Amino acid sequence: MSFEVHAQGAVHVFDCFSCAIHRMAPICEHCRVQVIGQGVEAAGHWYCGGHCARAEGRAGIVDKV
Repeated sequence: MSFEVHAQGAVHVFDCFSCAIHRMAPICEHCRVQVIGQGVEAAGHWYCGGHCARAEGRAGIVDKV
């Protein structure tokens, strides 16, 4: 059984959640890891956590622990 994910005007078809996650997950703009689960979005940029966001010069980012 396949399913569709509609995002940003595009339609993506997958046959498993694992493939959907790996295709759709944002990539940290500092360390390049896929952000699966909690991430940080700052000024339209995605980071895996506060450490990477701060390393890229983003201010006021706090990790939620």
